[in-house]
Amino acid sequence: MVGERSDRPFDVVVAGASGYVGGLVAAELAAASQDGLRVALAGRRPDRLAAVAEATPGATGWARLRFDALDPRSCRAVAEQARVVVTTVGPYQRLGFPLAEACAASGTDYCDLTGEVLFVRRCVDELHERAVKQGCRLVHACGYDSVPSDLAVLLAASAAQDEGTGALAEAILVARARGGLSGGTIDSYRAQLEALAADPGGWAVVLDPYALSPSRALEPDLGDQPDRWPPRWSDLAGGWVAPFVMAPFNTRIVRRSNALLGHAWGRALRYQEATGGRPGATGLVEAGGLAAAQGLALRAFEQPRIRRLLDRLLPAPGQGPSAAARRAGWFRSVLHARTVTGARYESVVAGTGDPGYAATAVMLSEAALALAEDRDRLPEAAGVLTPATALGWALVERLRRRGMTLAVTRRR
Repeated sequence: MVGERSDRPFDVVVAGASGYVGGLVAAELAAASQDGLRVALAGRRPDRLAAVAEATPGATGWARLRFDALDPRSCRAVAEQARVVVTTVGPYQRLGFPLAEACAASGTDYCDLTGEVLFVRRCVDELHERAVKQGCRLVHACGYDSVPSDLAVLLAASAAQDEGTGALAEAILVARARGGLSGGTIDSYRAQLEALAADPGGWAVVLDPYALSPSRALEPDLGDQPDRWPPRWSDLAGGWVAPFVMAPFNTRIVRRSNALLGHAWGRALRYQEATGGRPGATGLVEAGGLAAAQGLALRAFEQPRIRRLLDRLLPAPGQGPSAAARRAGWFRSVLHARTVTGARYESVVAGTGDPGYAATAVMLSEAALALAEDRDRLPEAAGVLTPATALGWALVERLRRRGMTLAVTRRR
């Protein structure tokens, strides 16, 4: 288990604090952290860090560190001063690896909000064993990608285990949300497309349902597990469903969690994500519309000429929804699961606030605080991890205290 490293000057360093999401995370840390927590803000521009500190109640006394995400020495200097580094510096495929590597080398716990398969795969390949040897946790996907997914399965699988109804055999998470886009999210998707254009071999990784598994050879052969499909009726969800835009990443995180836990959630678990979920003709029309809109958006981004036009129209990096828009957002992720004995469970992870920004800032800040303050309550684990395997019930309880719903019900 990781030592306390109490000789380090900071408990938490927020890397990228001068960015749009970084500022939101800093505000959540200031609001939720215990007295005495030593926090520093890190970024490229001292003037912008000062502005964030001055605009954030409770953060005016925080230290400020100059930080360049692409300079390994700068990353190492940040990592060596912190017990925990929480980073919003993306796109992670382009900018994130030096800091993750520095944390693995320094034995520093780390969390981010990436939704990029290729970045996480690189960290697994190059940093997992180093982090295990140092006894630290590198925790990816600690925002709306992929906390609701990971914790919803944790809730259902744990309830089934407690009641002796067997491992999960099938599960579909139906996500509904209201929220906006930031320039950082758009830039992350663009960066992954650029990486795939430069190395088309990366498509084999991205399209593999077990792309993030610790050992591909040990995964079950369950046949085709697509993330894109025509609208269809789901008996398990009880409604018409369409593909969920974040499924190609979230499903890989859930499958990595299951594998890291020795397939405790289900050796032959078939897991999918969808949106929609309503019954009747209205549900069919809604699912068809959602599928068409997502398909058109994805095709537009994959066309260079159209993407250049979209780049001029959509938010740039550092921009995002207004405070009023963030407050108006919400999300509700419902997991419908069936065990090998036929028992059915429904778990819900839901909350208010724009899911990609307000709610994500809560999730990421609470992940960092769990690493900093709840060490005795965390799972015994080290390496490149997921929210469920690194933080588990400590994060569940923290998010409940922040007003989010995390609940599970036996349906049959």
